Amino acid sequence: MAISLLPREQAVGRYIFDAYPGDPQSQAGLLASHEAVRRTLRAHVMPLLRYDIARPIALGGGTEERYWQITHHPQLDARGELRYILQTSEDVTEATLAARHATDVQRTLDEATERNRFILESLPVLVWTTRPDGEAEFFNARWTDLTGRSLADTLGWGWVEDLHPDDVAPTTARWEAARQQGTSYQAEYRMRRRDGSYRWHLATGVPRLGPDGQIQMWVGCNTDIHEQRQMVQELLEANEQQALLSDQAYEQYQRAQQQRQLLLDLFAGAPAMISVVRGPEHRYEFANTRFRELVGQHEIVGKTVAEVFPEVVSQGIVALLDGVFRTGEPVVGEELLVQLAGPEGQELHDRYFNFYYQRFEENGQPAGITAYAYDVSELVRTRQALEQLRSRTPDAPADSGLAS
Repeated sequence: MAISLLPREQAVGRYIFDAYPGDPQSQAGLLASHEAVRRTLRAHVMPLLRYDIARPIALGGGTEERYWQITHHPQLDARGELRYILQTSEDVTEATLAARHATDVQRTLDEATERNRFILESLPVLVWTTRPDGEAEFFNARWTDLTGRSLADTLGWGWVEDLHPDDVAPTTARWEAARQQGTSYQAEYRMRRRDGSYRWHLATGVPRLGPDGQIQMWVGCNTDIHEQRQMVQELLEANEQQALLSDQAYEQYQRAQQQRQLLLDLFAGAPAMISVVRGPEHRYEFANTRFRELVGQHEIVGKTVAEVFPEVVSQGIVALLDGVFRTGEPVVGEELLVQLAGPEGQELHDRYFNFYYQRFEENGQPAGITAYAYDVSELVRTRQALEQLRSRTPDAPADSGLAS
């Protein structure tokens, strides 16, 4: 409710709520404060009160949102008896609105921080950051889950203990060279899992520079390439039987390595296709560079999955998203065949993806889905070519364990 400020001569002598009418709740609070002063003969501060002011027509009319801190002071006579009550009203609108704005900003920041943390921990890659001097200061949970060692033991230079002994010297030398030169870092090494076995990983990192051009931090990730290395090794061993196939396999392996290149930040530049869709209609809220390359268009935020990829609706992809959003159960897929149209709407072509869908919530309610996908089409086609080679050469070397 809004009031107009009356001149003094129009207000004096009138009942307070006739001069300045208010809503029943405000009236009850004011009367209760008066009663507290009468009972205790002490000043009483009311809870913060919203009491809007009507603007004069000359100033555009309408109402102005105002907040007041009202205090009632007892005025006693010489015998200590209450003579009248003095009301002081302090306009605290500016401070109240500023505090509300600060709360809203902090809430927005907290939500963004929590969302970024969720995405960071959901990525099926090992993410790390270091200080400018190269000492590690963060690893996501997937790193420690893989190694079985605590975060405290892994920070600093403790991560070196996770490497195969033969890979420690070349890996640390390459890392030191990249740090000294301020250039991107890339290395392949074997990491020990919690069960004691070793698997090959591709590590990539980039420096983040400040306005002065100095390195502020390093950010990077590790991707498991164990099966790819085994596949390349097997193909190279078959070189005597089919040299051309080996050359093609090597080129495909090189392309697979390039696809794992870490870009400039953890999300927009991750070496995999990352997207966030919101709501039951699966409307894109975020898509990184690698994902946009797949789509072949730059403006997909705000569109639904069905609008961007109408061809996948009949292939069950939207149904998968519906299920994850409804149940909260994550879905992991390996080498899923998806038929996609070309960037200009050409005929459908086969693509293979490893993917991971996981629902995220806000205020305890389903909000959307984070999706991580990796294009493994070249690897699948390479394996298919290898199988064809084996079928044509019965005396080819026995299986080296690739299928495991």
